[in-house]
Amino acid sequence: MTKQANSPNFDIDLAGKIDHTILKPDASASQIRQLCEEAQSYRFASVCVHPIWVSLCAKTLEINQPKTGSAGKSPSPLVCTVVGFPHGAQLAETKARETELAIGQGASEIDMVIPISALKDGDLDLVAKHVSAVVKAAGTAGLVKVIIENCYLSDSEKRQACQICVDAGAGYVKTSTGFGSGGATLEDVRLMREVVGETVGVKAAGGIRDRETAWKFIDAGASRIGTSSGVAMTKV
Repeated sequence: MTKQANSPNFDIDLAGKIDHTILKPDASASQIRQLCEEAQSYRFASVCVHPIWVSLCAKTLEINQPKTGSAGKSPSPLVCTVVGFPHGAQLAETKARETELAIGQGASEIDMVIPISALKDGDLDLVAKHVSAVVKAAGTAGLVKVIIENCYLSDSEKRQACQICVDAGAGYVKTSTGFGSGGATLEDVRLMREVVGETVGVKAAGGIRDRETAWKFIDAGASRIGTSSGVAMTKV
C-alpha cells in the first residue's frame, strides 16, 4: 500500500524536488499508471516519461487531480517528457516538433538533450540552435530542462553548454540522461550552479538513489532530482 505524503515519516520537502522517472525501454502501461499514482500520493514535482506515455500520464493525473479549492489538497504533479533522447543526435527541427507534440498531449516540462557531438566539435552555434528551437517550440506552455550529458564533457565544455542554455532562455540545465557513461556528480552540480546563477534551475540525474545523497546534491545547488527511486528515498 502506498504511504501518503502527509505521513510523519515522509520527507515532503525532498519529494517536492523529485522528478519521478521511468525511462526504461520495457516500461508497461500499468507501470506508468503506478508512477503517476505514486507521484500524486507523494507530491513529487513531476513524472518523467518517454513521449509515448505523455497522454496516458496526463489522463491519469487529471483523473487524480483534486478539484480546485479542495481544502488541504495539493496540485497534481506535472508531466515531463524527454526530447532528442538519449544522444541528442536528432535534427533541431525534429526536437522542436517533438516538443510541440508533447505539449499538445499534456506535457508541461521538456527534458531535451543537446547535440553532444556538436559541442565536442566546438560548434556552439549549432548547440544554441537546438536549445533555442526547443525553447521556442515550448513557448510559455513548457519549461525546458537541457541535458548536457556531463560525463562526455570537459569542464570548459560544461561551462559553454550552460551559458548557451542561459542565453537561449532555458529554465534548467541537467547533468545527465542516466544512459551515458556516468551520472550526476556534486562537482558538476556546483559548476553548473556557478555558471547559471540563481535564475536558472539545475537538475541532477543519474545514480541518485537514496535520501542522504539527494540532499547532498540539493545542498550543492540542485533544484530538482531526477530518479526512479523517489518513493524509497523520501521515506525517513
